[in-house]
Amino acid sequence: MKKARYLVIGYGWRTDFFYRIAQLCPERFEVCAGVLRTRERAAQVSEEKHIYATEDLEKALETKPDFAVLCVPKAIGGEYLLRLMERGVPVLKETPPASSLEEMTALWEAKEKYGGRVQVAEQYFLQPYYAAVLQIIGQGYLGEVSNISLSAVHDYHAASVFRKVLGVGFENCVLEGREFRFPVTQTNGRQGFVYDGTVKLAERKWGYMQFDGGKTAFLDFSGEQYHSLIRARRWNIQGERGEINDMVVRFLTKENLPVEQKLQRLDMGINNNKEWALKRILFLDKSVYENPFYPARLNDDEIAVAACLWKMKEYVDTGVEFYPLKEALQDAYLGLMMDQAIASGEKVRTRTQKWAPGSIR
Repeated sequence: MKKARYLVIGYGWRTDFFYRIAQLCPERFEVCAGVLRTRERAAQVSEEKHIYATEDLEKALETKPDFAVLCVPKAIGGEYLLRLMERGVPVLKETPPASSLEEMTALWEAKEKYGGRVQVAEQYFLQPYYAAVLQIIGQGYLGEVSNISLSAVHDYHAASVFRKVLGVGFENCVLEGREFRFPVTQTNGRQGFVYDGTVKLAERKWGYMQFDGGKTAFLDFSGEQYHSLIRARRWNIQGERGEINDMVVRFLTKENLPVEQKLQRLDMGINNNKEWALKRILFLDKSVYENPFYPARLNDDEIAVAACLWKMKEYVDTGVEFYPLKEALQDAYLGLMMDQAIASGEKVRTRTQKWAPGSIR
């Protein structure tokens, strides 16, 4: 497959991922133009990223990208998305696709109206660890999975992981939750390390969603976990023949003998003079994850975002979807309903929405 050439529409911390990946994997990715809101910002990005940048979307499209990466505030995201769909430009939209049920429904109707080719850059199930776990589940080590407890990611990201691990598709569910606040000393964040001992009250969301078939997901999350050095991520997945608890897998053999085995990361460059890069993740005598961008120096989230870009190129070329709009809308809807349950303190039940396969609404 030829390299992926794309526009980056937007500015900020998240758009830097899409620029940085093209710089670190030039044989696979190329940013053919940046699109900014003002001429001044375009000039700044052009100088900083060493690319062509403009405030004019039409001029940017003259570079003939394979697709556009849309990473802008929600207030203007819909405007750009409609313009791109009207012109038949494939779009990789940053998460979340929309913030309210009304916005979600309107976005789906626009996609249907214009036949928009839209995928969403949900990266977590493509991160090495999560991808490895999904492989282990897919190979049957746990048997039928019934429940998952996750304390690692929020809202729609968590819903995406829940549905993939449990295999529940677009089933409806009942949700209930609460929010608490606890003091925590800040250690790290998007702006870097914090050493002054600042203590803040951090929200912690607790909730569950039980799907109609009985499978259940438990959420326990604080935003501090994304960067904190003293708030670990945790998860547990249970199936009828085993469980995964963080990096440890416990399962029964065909003879019903218990086995306990850790997942093993093979990171090159540790204590030697090789390039630093994740090579693979091993389980027993098998590789359950191979880094497709080795030996580029990408962290796990960058690997996942790069996978979104590469799969978007595959979608443009072949039509094979990796995270279509309907999936993203369902996960955003579940995240929204969880927030409603937490805010109300009452049980909330989901309803089948327009984007669900087979919906007659």
